[in-house]
Amino acid sequence: MTLESIIRAENLSIQFGGHLAVDGVNFEMPAKHFKSIIGPNGAGKTTFFNLLSGELKPTSGEIFLRGKSLANDSPIERTRKGLGRSFQITNVFPNLTVFENVRLAVQSRGKIRFNFFKHYMQYKAITDEAIEILDQVLLGNKVNAIASQLSHGEKRKLEIAMLLALNTEILLLDEPTAGMSLEEVPAILDVIRSIKDKGDKTILLIEHKMDMILDLSDSIMVLFNGKLLADGTPSEIMNNEIVQEAYLGGLYNEQLIET
Repeated sequence: MTLESIIRAENLSIQFGGHLAVDGVNFEMPAKHFKSIIGPNGAGKTTFFNLLSGELKPTSGEIFLRGKSLANDSPIERTRKGLGRSFQITNVFPNLTVFENVRLAVQSRGKIRFNFFKHYMQYKAITDEAIEILDQVLLGNKVNAIASQLSHGEKRKLEIAMLLALNTEILLLDEPTAGMSLEEVPAILDVIRSIKDKGDKTILLIEHKMDMILDLSDSIMVLFNGKLLADGTPSEIMNNEIVQEAYLGGLYNEQLIET
């Protein structure tokens, strides 16, 4: 890429027994870029995310954030450095209100300890930021709802709100529409598009809905059998014969990839 990368991976691999789930992947993306990852089930997409976020340690290779290695950083440390991750299964505090989930995320970022005798609403800057974020993800009318009572789609929006509250510069979104009804998908699409349009986040998305990917992505990378099959603009990927063969023919020609 011509622009300086904010995050990159060099020869990234992880092996489970005799199986290479991610096999020598080289990857990079510039700041404020939107890249999607596609590939058949078992291609290594979520495993690749787990390596970037620190859930898994690579067998070989290295990950760099702003040019500095993340080899010794835990998932929490990576989040503090601006690398935020959502999961296929929602990850919120179910017994707290929507507002409290986001407010606590803002608070944790600012390392603010609340005075037990002082009502949280007196911390105006934190409260205002939490409300603003909830409005951005279309949950402004759910501030007092208990998180466990939200629909699945609303929980996904809340999880994204918590990532925004942590001020993560890079968002790793793992199948944000997974498990949603058809009626819920447009709302989460609007949320993701609004984050992209704001222009201050780098977004890496795993998703199976190709219309959504083509609409949002600046570039697309394709994983197949753990290897990087292709990386390019949406039109380049859609017209790539090797990608078409992998998806439509179910074939994997390693010789083609290496040429």
